[in-house]
Amino acid sequence: MKILDGKQLSKTIKSEIAQEVKEIKLNGGKTPHLVAVLVGDDGASQTYVANKVKSCEEVGFKSTLKRLDADITERELLAEIHLLNNDDDIDGFIVQLPLPKHIDEQNIVQTIDPEKDVDGFHPVNVGKMVKNLPTYLPATPFGIMTLLQRNNIDTYGKHCVVVGRSNIVGMPMSILMARKGNPGNCTVTLCHSATQDLKKETLRADILIVALGAPEFITADMVKKGAVIVDVGITRVKDDTKKSGYSLKGDVKYDEVSKKASYITPVPGGVGPMTVASLLLNTLEAAKNKTFI
Repeated sequence: MKILDGKQLSKTIKSEIAQEVKEIKLNGGKTPHLVAVLVGDDGASQTYVANKVKSCEEVGFKSTLKRLDADITERELLAEIHLLNNDDDIDGFIVQLPLPKHIDEQNIVQTIDPEKDVDGFHPVNVGKMVKNLPTYLPATPFGIMTLLQRNNIDTYGKHCVVVGRSNIVGMPMSILMARKGNPGNCTVTLCHSATQDLKKETLRADILIVALGAPEFITADMVKKGAVIVDVGITRVKDDTKKSGYSLKGDVKYDEVSKKASYITPVPGGVGPMTVASLLLNTLEAAKNKTFI
């Protein structure tokens, strides 16, 4: 069994990005600028955004954190997005999800300029992804594809099972793994809450990608020997043995499943760091397109 070390790979990618940013600056190009919009004070969202801002600094990007009150109206948030769309200094921006319940997330996502949508959620970018055209890929699926590619995992003709159908991970992941390309060229089964006999499906997987948000849901008896396991889930679980009072668990029961897997992502340190690295790659691409058009 080999560990798919997202933490180490993300460091390598950040180093590559930092070198490219240095060259852009030396050639008189513009410093890439990423803006993160944080609405309200959700603890997990604050942590995610802080990691993204810190990563921007590590690679030499300019970064701005825009904090907005939880009671902001949808109309006011849309006005903020229009300002970001029209600010030529900003190459890309993200609106951290989830948003407060009184705001329609789809309206927000669809208002972002597709050329600045470095999260890859705008319908224009999703459509380009489906048609295998150059575009910004959603950060987590992009990170998983990079993890598979850089570890030379053969996906051609393999059976990939994706568990979870969210627009952020599961749905785009199933499309990317089915597309022509490397990684890709898989036969894909997309499973969800209405799937009958989930165990039967997961046992068929050469590559199993799990994005449920249900701690330790996938157990060893649900996995084929030699399968590649990608665990996207990360949930805080009460743990009195830890100083913090909790431990982080993935959707896969790691201790059991790792004994049967050929490759597996740890939690934490697997998919999470690759998500941030992918956001940086998308932002760099946005800056380069604008710099050299």
